[in-house]
Formats: sequence, C-alpha cells, structure tokens
Amino acid sequence: MAAAIVARRRGRKTTLDHATLGKTRRARRFFVTLGRPARLMPTHLRPLGPAWQPLLDTAVDALARGGLELGALWPTEALRREALARLAALLDRVAVWNARIDLTAARSEGELVDLYLADALVLAADGAARGGAAPRERWIDVGSGAGAPGLSLSLLWLAPELTLVEPRQKRVAFLRNAAGGAAPGGAPAPPPPVRVLEGRSESVAASEHDVAISRATFAPDEWLREGARLARRRVWVLLARAAPPELEGWQRSTQIDYEWPLTRVQRQALAYTPASPA
Repeated sequence: MAAAIVARRRGRKTTLDHATLGKTRRARRFFVTLGRPARLMPTHLRPLGPAWQPLLDTAVDALARGGLELGALWPTEALRREALARLAALLDRVAVWNARIDLTAARSEGELVDLYLADALVLAADGAARGGAAPRERWIDVGSGAGAPGLSLSLLWLAPELTLVEPRQKRVAFLRNAAGGAAPGGAPAPPPPVRVLEGRSESVAASEHDVAISRATFAPDEWLREGARLARRRVWVLLARAAPPELEGWQRSTQIDYEWPLTRVQRQALAYTPASPA
C-alpha cells in the first residue's frame, strides 16, 4: 500500500509521493505497541561492520525518494558517508551489547536499521532544514533506552547538544559507553556533547531545553504535557497508530507522515510549538 510524507509548515500542506518504498526489501512482520516492537522471542543480532552500509543506504534512499529532503542535512556525499558510518558503528555496538543485556526488541538487522535510522533521520532533516541549530539548540530525549532515536540523531546531525534521560541502570551503562567510548573496530565514537542522565524526566528542571523528544515511553497526551514542561521551543511526538494529542497553549506546527522503509511500519512525527498570543 502506497504511503506518503505530508508536511505542514506555516499553513501550507505538501503531499510527497512514497509509493517507491514498495520496492524496498520487506523484512519480517513485527508487532508495534506505541511505536516500539513488542518482544516475542530472544533476538540474535550480529555486528555487521561494513555490511550495514547497504541496508542503511537502502533505507535512506527510500525515504529520500519518498520526499524527505536531505540536502540541508548532508550537502555533500562525504557528509552522508560519515554520518552513516557513525550510525553503523552504533548498530555494531547495539548488537554486541544486546547479547548480554537484551537492549532491543528488533529481531532482524532490517528491523534494527529502521528502529535506529528512520525516526532520527526525519527529525534531523527537519532540524537542518530549519536552518540548523545556531546558536546550538539543546535537545532532550526522554526514555532513551538503547539510544533510538536520540543517540542516532546525534550521529546523523551534529548540530544540537543532546541530553539522554533513562532510568534503567543497564541501559544507562550502554548509553554512556556509546556516547563516550571508542566504537567497535576503531570506528569513530559519537561526537560530543552528549550527556546521559540516570533517572526519570521529573528530575529534570523545567524549560532547560529547546526541543524535547521521546518514543514509546509515555502515552502521547502525557508526553506532550511533559515535553511542554521540559522544552521552550518545540516538542516532537512520534506516533504509530495513536491519535494526535492536543494541549492548551501549544499548537501543532509540523506533521510528517512516513514509513519505516525496511519493515513498512507507518509512522507520524508531529512537532508542537507554543501558540502565538492572540
């Protein structure tokens, strides 16, 4: 079934054809609850090294053919290569750690690529198209888990400062290792500044960040309320099937409908901004 990317900005609506995504490789079906694959069996992911590149290229190219604009994010092919190499190193690290502490519900390499790439790339492309993050914006990802989408975003788009908030000790250990250590095989580690906080979002002071993101941690309406407490400029709500939430004093300024390219999961990214005074 054909999908579409629909962008609404400053009162304009643009529909972007996404039918070409049907040409990508279909991975095994998996269930999604609030946007996160539900675990049905232990996973056996492998570090692929350079073999991640074809999967990443397939997914990026499918999103680009569907209408996602990447020129502002990666003006040159070299920048794209570097960004995807950083993400591939993270995927290797996830595969290694997942054998020990059960980091992710992804059951195949294709699912893992979609989980770490698609949402983060949509957010990164939108942020770069807005003119980058100068002066440097402060982003916060609540319930970071194994690093998707927040840590992935920091690898694809080097502009924002990023805080990852995660309450589970083992996942905090992974995030700190991934954000600060050498990557497997000597690949470049995630660039600073990435800060990892162990705890829940209520421990973070209000309005200290510009942009807030979260995936599959709160119900959508709960996340919009909490995100609006944390962020001054913009709150991203990532949805699979739920209805878009509403919050008094905040307006929906951007809507992007898209599809995870390798697993065909329908997604929606909604950006909320403070409503202008009447």
